[in-house]
Amino acid sequence: MRYPLGEYEKDKIASKTGKRLDDITLSEVMKNHIGPDDIKISKEMLRAQGQVAKEAGNAPMEKNFERAAELVDVPDDVILKMYDKLRPNRSTKLELVLMAQELLEKYNAKSCAKLVMEAVEIYEKRGILL
Repeated sequence: MRYPLGEYEKDKIASKTGKRLDDITLSEVMKNHIGPDDIKISKEMLRAQGQVAKEAGNAPMEKNFERAAELVDVPDDVILKMYDKLRPNRSTKLELVLMAQELLEKYNAKSCAKLVMEAVEIYEKRGILL
């Protein structure tokens, strides 16, 4: 895929629900034919952007896109709770380990679970766990 995807790969872009980019218009929103999930990015598009980053020599950005792709199926309220728990001095080690376990077992978000476990190690060394 060529970057920017919206310019060069417009016909291949689809939302989380499979809506094509050209199908998401103000008119369709006003008719209530487009819902919140219809404007969320799909795993495939995030991975495609990760591939573009990788080809441009930006491996860290590729990993960010991969983690984002894993989070597509995680409910928004769960993501917000995780974000809050990952702030310094907001969680115990056990809470973060259980969060990583949930990411892995319930959502198959392996890279995200690994990142949380890395945070646990760093937080413990820095003394910023409850």
